[in-house]
Amino acid sequence: MDAPAAVIFTVSGHGSLEDFLVCADKRQTLPWQIRIRIISEICSALIFLHTNKPHPVVHGDLKPANILLDVDLVSKLSDFGICRLLIQSSTNNTTLYRTMHPMGTPLYMDPEFFATGELICQSDVYSFGIVVLRLLTGKPPVGIQKTVEDAMMKGDLNSVVDSSAGEWPDVQVQQLAHLALSCTELSRRCRPDLLGDVWRVVLAMRDAASATIPSASSSRSMSDKNCTPLYFICPISQDVMSDPHIAADGFTYEAEAIRIWLDSGHDTSPMTNMRLEHDKLIPNRALRSAIQEWLQQQNTAL
Repeated sequence: MDAPAAVIFTVSGHGSLEDFLVCADKRQTLPWQIRIRIISEICSALIFLHTNKPHPVVHGDLKPANILLDVDLVSKLSDFGICRLLIQSSTNNTTLYRTMHPMGTPLYMDPEFFATGELICQSDVYSFGIVVLRLLTGKPPVGIQKTVEDAMMKGDLNSVVDSSAGEWPDVQVQQLAHLALSCTELSRRCRPDLLGDVWRVVLAMRDAASATIPSASSSRSMSDKNCTPLYFICPISQDVMSDPHIAADGFTYEAEAIRIWLDSGHDTSPMTNMRLEHDKLIPNRALRSAIQEWLQQQNTAL
């Protein structure tokens, strides 16, 4: 007889992300830097599920109420009650779970699910896009895509951004809006793959945001402030990066260091030791700007 399976969670005493988004006072405790970090954590969790072997796992009910926050506002994906292992279809070579019984929360559900009954990884991508829009705007999910689309067409995204999160950088606002709207495309075929372009963009934003994240350290001594943020340090050279680039593994390295690694015959990630899908490098301009600004502040302090 098989032993019963169980999912074990650490205690998350701060409630859910929904609790924060619906309460104006609590929303103010989620600055834009923390929101971007939460987005990266949820994206990472979904990638972990979707790349599960031998069969991918789809959550099926991703929404702020199922994202728990601990005392440090680190997010945990919860409520796996309707998640499903996806099986390979022999008819069209797609990975899916088919059911005609509605599941999940309608406002966050993949529109194509209602027509086909097919639950796939791209279904979670749609839900992820809605969550991103809520974190960006602070608004409820009803009609949230159209609200952001209209503001984007007018060139006035700042009018719908949640001001309680602080002063969002224009670059981050544009990137998040484009990312979220691409994830919520009505057609699954038009939605991006989380492990590809989405993760690279999210990771770059997280790294840049982490350099400016407000914390208790703002009241510490100058010596503590001068500590180099870990995100600024190349994992290979262990020096502050001057030309950060993102590799196929999603990590950022100093361009020269990662090129030497690749040119020496390595085809695996320096961080995970897993095989790299390609050797292309993408400039991490957001992180580069953050490093340059930090360096200027250090020079001023001296």
